[in-house]
Amino acid sequence: MKSLVLAEKPSVAKEIARVLGCNQKHKHYMEGPKHVVTWALGHLVTLAEPEDYDVKFKTWDLEDLPLLPGRMKLKLIRETTPQFKAIQGLAARPDLDQIIIATDAGREGELVARWIMEMIRWKKPYSRLWISSQTDKAIREGFASLKPGTAYDPLYRSAVCRAEADWLIGLNITRALTCKHNAQLSAGRVQTPTLSILMERERQIKSFQSKDYWMLRAQLGSFQAMWRGKEAQDGRLFDKAEADRLLEKLNRVGQAKVTKLQVAEKSEPHPLAYDLTELQRDANKRYGFTAKQTSNVLQRLYEQHKLVTYPRTDSRYLSTDMVPTLAGRIEALHVPAYAGWVKPLLRKPLPITKRIADDSKVTDHHAIIPTEERPHLQALSADERRLYDLIVKRFLSLFYPVFRYDETSVTLDIGGESFYAKGRIVKDEGWKSVYGVDASAMSLDEEEEQRQEEENGPRQTLPPLSVGTELKEVRLGLQKLATKPPGRYTEASLLTVMEKHGLGTPATRADIIEKLLSSDTIERKMNVLQPTGKGAQLIELVVPELRSPELTAEWEQELERIAKGRGDAKSFMDRIRSMTEQIVKEVKTSAAEYKPHNLTSSRCPDCSSPLQEIKSKRGKLLVCSSKECEYKRAAEPQLSNKRCPQCRKKMEIHTGKAGKYAQCRPCNVVEMLGEKSSGGGKAAKRQQAQLARQFSDNVELTSSLGDALKAALQGKKED
Repeated sequence: MKSLVLAEKPSVAKEIARVLGCNQKHKHYMEGPKHVVTWALGHLVTLAEPEDYDVKFKTWDLEDLPLLPGRMKLKLIRETTPQFKAIQGLAARPDLDQIIIATDAGREGELVARWIMEMIRWKKPYSRLWISSQTDKAIREGFASLKPGTAYDPLYRSAVCRAEADWLIGLNITRALTCKHNAQLSAGRVQTPTLSILMERERQIKSFQSKDYWMLRAQLGSFQAMWRGKEAQDGRLFDKAEADRLLEKLNRVGQAKVTKLQVAEKSEPHPLAYDLTELQRDANKRYGFTAKQTSNVLQRLYEQHKLVTYPRTDSRYLSTDMVPTLAGRIEALHVPAYAGWVKPLLRKPLPITKRIADDSKVTDHHAIIPTEERPHLQALSADERRLYDLIVKRFLSLFYPVFRYDETSVTLDIGGESFYAKGRIVKDEGWKSVYGVDASAMSLDEEEEQRQEEENGPRQTLPPLSVGTELKEVRLGLQKLATKPPGRYTEASLLTVMEKHGLGTPATRADIIEKLLSSDTIERKMNVLQPTGKGAQLIELVVPELRSPELTAEWEQELERIAKGRGDAKSFMDRIRSMTEQIVKEVKTSAAEYKPHNLTSSRCPDCSSPLQEIKSKRGKLLVCSSKECEYKRAAEPQLSNKRCPQCRKKMEIHTGKAGKYAQCRPCNVVEMLGEKSSGGGKAAKRQQAQLARQFSDNVELTSSLGDALKAALQGKKED
């Protein structure tokens, strides 16, 4: 008898089949002496659409809401049906006596496999492959210690609850708002409270009134000290006249005296290992990666290159059973790029503390660390190398000593007023030596760095001082500053807030941000996120309960309890259904109005309604605002892959009488594209020549038509 192994993707199935010796390759599976390995294509099965319950629901109607099916149905995803049919056929084979679930070791992977098993009506035993990396060693060890499939039933129940809750709330609220306001308005269980957080920050920014203030600084030779008053503990002086009087008074003194000196040894432990959210934050702060970009690159490092452990983890600790593997992982990193940091670690036993390995703080998966595979860095893309570099440095830093320094605090008296200065002398770089020049700003964003400098002054080294020392070289000055509103969220800071409020999971937060962007409720501007006009209105249209991060966090906690076998799935879904009914009822009775924020001055040629400008994958579109009209057209020219020979920018695609052509407007360069024109023969050639002359301003043409034109013109001149 053989086992049927179900992987999530063809690439993973191929690696598992190779390790298991399944060398017989078929279109939909691979077979060996003991195993038949097949795969899903992501999801093959999904929750049924409303029209699958009743065809009338294909048309959106407010009166049909809420849609609350008694039992949620499943359906095949049409595009992947052939693969499903192949798995169904394999399941019917009498020589396959069990299924081994080898999808991703997480909630979503469990759902992928279990829904397929439900649709093929699998009644035989099933086991679970639960591994944290895709290396050959991990796969072999995983198959040698398969877990009972039933041990993951609570995880499956949690995954079903999450999927059904998102369907019930997301679909009903989206349909209700869209029908009520005749506009494409999307809301959901997690995306709406996330939008609410962004809107709250936007309100704080808009209501903020800036005030000028002054800071009094003393330059004392090689170091600087900041004034602090008895009532102005932060040193801010909001009265300019008072600041000027204080400066004038102290300028007459001309000397400073050290009244207090304190030296304290301080230390900073290494940062914890990465979970997905922390890695997304770091990659955004350092390299400007979006959360989704980080997830995609990390998945390639895990799946394709096998260089890192399971990515979608929420733990920043390792399990104690991993400790014996750590030396091997470090040894694998003994390549030129990391040898300088690896060598010292190989000379002595690794210092393992609770800050590194702690079973009580590991959930389904441990932190993201390198595998035992020796990296071939030249095989990585630039983004893959950057992300791998972050993971390796964070991993190696775990085994370095604490960062130690002496901090000197000095209080000085100038004319009866107190000035303060701090300085540090590094005693042991410790783990910061792995990061070099990047170490100082590792955990701080720009706002935090600026705030610390205002409060404590710049980081500096103080000269030898003692109590009673008098300093004659004193220069005083006022620095004018202004209070600032809170900054808009970057993806890094939004991920922090989402994590704090329990919105989504490490695996879903990137998708939530992308969903808000694709629905045009928020937009990226440079490196920050802010709500659009549509998002600002949408948040006012949804019921207060759905905006609440606290309620969504409560739901997420309940889903976690269900996953651990401590929660009640039925009770959770009853609450979701009740909430759905309440939300739809409030939308129906609401008197609020929605005014499209993106109406243009252009009119629809079919019905004369105003056109709306919307974003799509292919660029901006102009779409008729009338629900009954389907008119739409591109709002901006489509770009080709051809580049202008002069400025090297992508050329626009246009269609003229002679057919399609590429044009660079700034340089006035035209190049005919290869498609056949509607006309033919001499007439078409004349039109092409005329078009080229019309749009080209004595510039070099790059097509064969250009060569022909130049030859013809040259011949005409010679005649």
